[in-house]
Amino acid sequence: MNPEEIIEQLTQMTLLYGPKLLGAIAVWIIGGWIIKAIGSGVRSALTKGKTDPSLMPFLTGMVNGLLRVMLIITALGMLGIEMTSFIAILGAAGLAVGLALSGTLQNFAGGVMILIFKPFKIGDVIDAQGYVGSVAEIQIFNTIMKTPDNKTIIIPNGGLSTSSMINYSTEATRRVDWTIGIAYGDDVDKAREVIKRLCDDDARILKDPEVFIAVSALADSSVNFAVRAWVNAADYWGVYFELNEKVYKTFESEGLNIPYPQMDVHLHKDA
Repeated sequence: MNPEEIIEQLTQMTLLYGPKLLGAIAVWIIGGWIIKAIGSGVRSALTKGKTDPSLMPFLTGMVNGLLRVMLIITALGMLGIEMTSFIAILGAAGLAVGLALSGTLQNFAGGVMILIFKPFKIGDVIDAQGYVGSVAEIQIFNTIMKTPDNKTIIIPNGGLSTSSMINYSTEATRRVDWTIGIAYGDDVDKAREVIKRLCDDDARILKDPEVFIAVSALADSSVNFAVRAWVNAADYWGVYFELNEKVYKTFESEGLNIPYPQMDVHLHKDA
């Protein structure tokens, strides 16, 4: 092949692929600017929406990654490269990876949902998946809890985001419930007055709503009172335990009896 033919072929290739190459380069540069602007917009929107800081890098990175893949496919298509097979292979690979990591992806999706919708936050006391404790850390795949006896519980976010959960820290106040029994034959009105006095003397028990005291059951061995009082959430356990002790000590001094289970047996002798 003589030099004239080589030059002619190079000229033809330049005329054929030059505009496509320039167009692909232009698309790549302009697309990069657009992706950068979109990334900044997404980051700004997430910041205004008070999205969890640990979730923001992931969301912005995922948006940028998807846009980059689309930009690469568009640029290669402009060069005349057949992308159908490449997209099919990419889709098949994504499906295989998704099936292999189905459990992990479920936990990942659960973590994203928790960080976005915030059913609980760090420091909240929750009852979930059979465990009660305070939330120490919310990760993408797991939530870490600390139990009252200082155990560390790691719960996968997949099940945590799709199952029932009790959040004890959502409301500022909580209702404390007691069942207090007195013996049959004791003065019911006096017992009610003593319980009411003990509740009124505790400054942590709120006056509104008023303390509820009523006979709830005539049980086998006792007459049971249902006592319900409202307190600030932080005072719940202190009020609960201390009133139990006060009732025990005060009932004894007031001549009221707290019965224990008992059974009367009557023997009949045949004549």
